[in-house]
Amino acid sequence: MTSSLDQLSAGTLDWLGANLDHFDPFAAGAGTATHQQAAKAVLELALLRHCSTWTGGPHGERLGGATALLRKLWQRPEFPRLFDAHPPSAPTYGLAFAALAPDGIDDTVRRATLARLAPDFLSPAGKSPLKRMEIRFYADKAGASHTIEPYAGLVGQSPLVTLTAATPGDAAEGDAATGKAADGDTAPLTDSEGYSLTHAAFFLGDYGRTPTGLDGDALAHARELVRRMLDHCVGQDRWDLAAELVISQFILGLDPLRTSSGAAAVECLVRAQRSDGAIPGRSAALMASPSAPAGEFFRKAYHTTLVTALMTLVLSSGRPSWHRD
Repeated sequence: MTSSLDQLSAGTLDWLGANLDHFDPFAAGAGTATHQQAAKAVLELALLRHCSTWTGGPHGERLGGATALLRKLWQRPEFPRLFDAHPPSAPTYGLAFAALAPDGIDDTVRRATLARLAPDFLSPAGKSPLKRMEIRFYADKAGASHTIEPYAGLVGQSPLVTLTAATPGDAAEGDAATGKAADGDTAPLTDSEGYSLTHAAFFLGDYGRTPTGLDGDALAHARELVRRMLDHCVGQDRWDLAAELVISQFILGLDPLRTSSGAAAVECLVRAQRSDGAIPGRSAALMASPSAPAGEFFRKAYHTTLVTALMTLVLSSGRPSWHRD
């Protein structure tokens, strides 16, 4: 890794390791005890650990505490019950819980959680292409039976293919309609579209482990969408989406450190990183105050810090072996 990636990786992983009590919803005085996204935070931590098992690099020791916490939580029946506090997301959370279980644990709770999933949740009926990709991604990892079509049948319907970037003319019309003055920096995609773009890449490419199925014009289109959105996010200090887009560049077969947009995004994140390793929020506009109480700071900082750590782990695994220019 470059020195910038080394700095980001060491700092973010150390901060996460120092704040595990805020992830643990059962810890005395845990910062997430009243945090509505407690389950989501733990599942994101589990995804980071899952990806760390195949990316290689000197990060295993820094994730030792996180692995121990996850092993404990995955054997507590009370933990997956927290998913019920988020009814629309509960089935997805349960499936991800089953998929991201640490190796070598008593999997009684994992199997019981998987058994509670309704069969219609694991079918394509009534679900968007992105949702079907997500379900297949986790169901395959969990060993769950499902009827979602193969990725080859989904890739052409994915946001990587179907989304189109806004033009300056589109933005001017929108500004006139809403009464907002144009700021000269047109967002190529909405926030929702930007996250759909990155998540489609994650599911189709398994964070760089497998080909996405895109080639030719479709691959060029996806790369250009990611580049344009990444340039916008760097210009606006949108840190969490910038980190996700860098991962997406990698998944799409590029070396982000050799693209101007990817390199700029890494340096943007380096500038945002605090001395304790945290990235203090999703963006400069939404960052936590340095004087915020520990629990409030964690709630604002954990996601972007974690996704930045994930970005460094993915990039440290090297150029995808399957990619050929």
